[in-house]
Amino acid sequence: MVEEAQDSKSEAERFIDRFSKYYTPAVLVLSFIVWIFSRDIELAITILVLGCPGALVIGVPVSNVAGIGNGARHGVLLKGSEVISDFSRLDTMVFDKTGTLTIGNPKVADKEIYADNVYEVLGYLASVEKESDHPLAKAVVEYIGDIKLYTVEKTDVVKGGGIVAHVEGHKVAVGNVALMEQENILLSEKARADIARFEKNGNSLVLTSVDGELKALMGIRDQIRPGVKDDLKKLKKLGVKNLVVLSGDNQGTVDLVARELGLTEAHGHMLPEDKATYIKELQEKGQIVAFVGDGVNDSPSLALAQIGIAMGNGTDVAIETSDVVLMNSDFSRLPYALGLTKATANNMLQNIIIAVGVVLVLLASVFFSEWMNMSIGMLVHEASILVVILNGMRLLRYKLRK
Repeated sequence: MVEEAQDSKSEAERFIDRFSKYYTPAVLVLSFIVWIFSRDIELAITILVLGCPGALVIGVPVSNVAGIGNGARHGVLLKGSEVISDFSRLDTMVFDKTGTLTIGNPKVADKEIYADNVYEVLGYLASVEKESDHPLAKAVVEYIGDIKLYTVEKTDVVKGGGIVAHVEGHKVAVGNVALMEQENILLSEKARADIARFEKNGNSLVLTSVDGELKALMGIRDQIRPGVKDDLKKLKKLGVKNLVVLSGDNQGTVDLVARELGLTEAHGHMLPEDKATYIKELQEKGQIVAFVGDGVNDSPSLALAQIGIAMGNGTDVAIETSDVVLMNSDFSRLPYALGLTKATANNMLQNIIIAVGVVLVLLASVFFSEWMNMSIGMLVHEASILVVILNGMRLLRYKLRK
C-alpha cells in the first residue's frame, strides 16, 4: 500500500504536469526566436538547457515519497500523495465515539431488572447478544458470564437500534430506547427515571424486552483513551477549528464525552446515514472535513469525507475505505499525521519556489549579464536539483514539536 501511495500523484504534481505542458513548448519557442534574431546558436542552446525545469519536476515527488515514508515508519499510513493537500488544509475533524475516542472495551456499570425470573431473562439476553460482535454486546455477554444459553431463531438486526430475535418461542428485543419505541414496548415511570439516571452518569443503554414487556436495563460505560484530551489540544494548535463527535449512542453519554474532551460539537442518536448527511452538510459549507472511525457503520462517512482516517484495529471495510490508517489504533499518531502532511505540503511549496526561482534567475542572467554562460548555468542548474532533493529528504527526519 505504501508503494502504491508513492506511485500516486498529488495535486501539486498534477499542477506541474499541466504547467510543463505549456512551459516546455514556450522555452523551445523562445530559444528558436532568439536564434532567428541573434543567429547565435550557442545562446539559443544555453537558453534551451537552462530553461529545463529539472528541479521542478523532481522536487515535489521527492517531498511526497519522503513524507509518506516517514509516516509509514511512525505508524501513519498515507494511502496516496493526493491525501496530503487536503489533509494539510483541514479545518474540521469529525470523530466516531466508541473505539475511536474511547478504548472500545466497554463494561457494564449499572443494571436494573424488572422481572422475577432473572436468570431466564439474562439467559435470553446473553443468547441474543452472542449473535453480535458489537462492543456493547460483548460487554453484556462478559458481564453475564456462565449461564444457560438458548437457541436463537429468526434474528433481525435493526440498523442503529439493536437486535430482535425469537428465543424458545419468545420474541426478544435487545437494543436502545428507539428500538423499544419501535417495538411498542411500554416504559414505566420507574424505567424512564432509571434511563434518565443512567444517561446522566454517561452510560450507553441496552434494554431487553420479552414478549412486549421491558425486563432489563443495563448501563455500559467505555473508558476514554488515555492521552486523547492532550492529542485533541495538539490538533487545535495545528489549525483544526472544529472537533465534532457523532455517535449512535444516547445524547447524554455523547455530551459527557464532549465536555470531558473539550469538543466543539456533540451529536447522539446518529445512524450511519445521519453521519454521512452531516458530513455532506459541512462540505457544502466549504469546510474540508476529516472523519475518524473504526467500524463497518463508519465506512460511508470515511468514504464521503475528504480525508477518511481509520483506526488500525478497526474493521477491514473501514481500513479499505479510508485514506489514512493509524496503525495499532494509536490515537496519538493523529496529530503527528496532520503535522507531517502540513510539513510535506510546505516542503513541496518550498521546492517549487526554489526550482522556478532558479530558472527565472538563470534566464534573466543570460539576457541581462555578461558573466552567465553554459558552464555556470549548468552548475547552478544541477545544484538546484540537489538542493530540492536534500530539502525533500529533511522530511525523513520530521518530528512533531512538543
